[in-house]
Amino acid sequence: AGRPATAAAAVRPLLGVPRLLAARPRRTPAPDLLLWRLGVLAVPVSAVLSVLVIPLGARPPADLSMGVVWFNAMEVVTWAGLWLAGWGPNAAFSLVGGYRFLAQGLAYELPLMFALIAPATAAGSLRVGDIAAAQHGLWYAVWLPVAFAAYLLAVPALAFYGPFRYPAAPDIAGGVLGEAAGPDRLVLTAGRWLWLAAGSAMAVPLFLGGGAGPLLPGWAWSLLKTLAVLAALVWAARRLPVLRADRYAEFAWVVLLPLTIVQTLVPALVVLAR
Repeated sequence: AGRPATAAAAVRPLLGVPRLLAARPRRTPAPDLLLWRLGVLAVPVSAVLSVLVIPLGARPPADLSMGVVWFNAMEVVTWAGLWLAGWGPNAAFSLVGGYRFLAQGLAYELPLMFALIAPATAAGSLRVGDIAAAQHGLWYAVWLPVAFAAYLLAVPALAFYGPFRYPAAPDIAGGVLGEAAGPDRLVLTAGRWLWLAAGSAMAVPLFLGGGAGPLLPGWAWSLLKTLAVLAALVWAARRLPVLRADRYAEFAWVVLLPLTIVQTLVPALVVLAR
């Protein structure tokens, strides 16, 4: 009985795509349509651009020397985009949702930055491919566990998904998604899932050895590891309650941020010792 329910849950979002495409976008009094549309589009576009620096095998589509910075910059673009998606409709609940995302973002952004810096420091490079290649026999997830955990917390937070769906919570009638209907809602929902997938893919070269593995080619290992991380995040997110932004902010500033700073010092001291 469990299998049909699981299959139905997996197919249900796809069945809603034609309905959303056919539906009309919602109209509100005196909206800022330009900023609204820019905000809606910024979420999926920034997610797609973020994967350009992720190796899918030997080399990424864009082998940038500042690949880690590029990924983080695209994540910051999502901040602006989602806030504009809340501001543009000129509606109270969507604006509250946008501000909630900013508050949530302030809580996860600094720990995320240090979580990104830790493997880059250990590898001595900001190029994502170099970080993956530097993990000879020992993944950074093993000896940088705090950075790995902080990164995994940040991925659903930037996708406002699971326990971090506070910006789109029912108590504010859906928040940033409340006034989005038809294609707008479809694009924002796709953007959330694209960020979950992009964040899961980035975890592979940063912490899980990239495409390294026996028997299979590098691209296959990268894909399998990405799917494993994505499945773990979705499984965990569906079993955790929604976290209020103020409570998560307190945890992030008091506990998570100091731990990630100390974690970043570990590879720095190892590099200096060499």
